Amino acid sequence: MQVSEVMTKEVCSGSPLTNAAAAAELMWTNNVGSLPIVEEGGRIVGIVTDRDLFIALGTQNRLPSELTLGEVMRREPLICCPEDDLQDALRSMADGNVHRLIVADSGVLTGLLSIDDVVRQVGPDWQDNVARTLKTLTEGQTVVRP
Repeated sequence: MQVSEVMTKEVCSGSPLTNAAAAAELMWTNNVGSLPIVEEGGRIVGIVTDRDLFIALGTQNRLPSELTLGEVMRREPLICCPEDDLQDALRSMADGNVHRLIVADSGVLTGLLSIDDVVRQVGPDWQDNVARTLKTLTEGQTVVRP
């Protein structure tokens, strides 16, 4: 099974200049936990999660309208391609300790693959793969960020 068969195709995104207040509103309105960060033309430059925003706002002592996503984003997000094998994508999630992968074609945003997408759309024959990935993600591994 390929990533393109499971991924979310309509994805909201932000730019490095989008402020945290606008990003929070976008996440709330669209019921999403992350925003791929793209430059003009759709080229991916990072990702921001709701957790990233929460921690940045709690530690920066700045108004949400003053903090940009370019300051908060993870600059080297994990990316997969639409034609990638879903098992490989699950392995990347587990190895990277992330719940979501940006899906891109030639560096341009085409979708997002979350563990939720996989759980909702795959059949019982994928239960072991999903269970292994979830186990890895919930083992409490700490990700060190600069």
